[in-house]
Amino acid sequence: MQMPRTLTGLLAALAVLAAVSAWAADEAAVMHHGDHHAMPAAQAVAAPAGQARMPVRFPGPLREHTLANMRDHLAALGEIQEALARSDFDAAGRLAEQRLGMSSLTAHGAHDVAPFMPAGMQTMGTDMHHAASQFAVAAQDAAVTGDLGRALAALARVNRTCVACHAAYRLE
Repeated sequence: MQMPRTLTGLLAALAVLAAVSAWAADEAAVMHHGDHHAMPAAQAVAAPAGQARMPVRFPGPLREHTLANMRDHLAALGEIQEALARSDFDAAGRLAEQRLGMSSLTAHGAHDVAPFMPAGMQTMGTDMHHAASQFAVAAQDAAVTGDLGRALAALARVNRTCVACHAAYRLE
């Protein structure tokens, strides 16, 4: 049995609202209590069974470009973790800023894709880039202090934002 389009659209919108609300509550908890009290990402953004993510339609070339950027973001997260495992905090911070941080927006063509994104997706994207820049600073601090806590919490914030956005939206 196929659901009417209106009902399917409503369910998708509710799923997005739930994911965005969970993400916003998680971010508020981080801001109020600090990173160590934040809800784990899997709990914060778990979508109810059977609810679809909101489709976001990009023109073909921009869709491919955006998907390539997201794959690069994942690769960068892995490289950052490898740098942290080597205690190369400066490299981890540099990777984060260049590939994920606010400095990366021009290279990734953010101004080209933003007009096709819903406001919530834009907000989460911007927040992810801010969190990556904050991680870069925290990683540089860790290079001096040896204290990884703040850097790891900032890196977790980057990941939580990615998970929340992917739980709420899908590119078409």
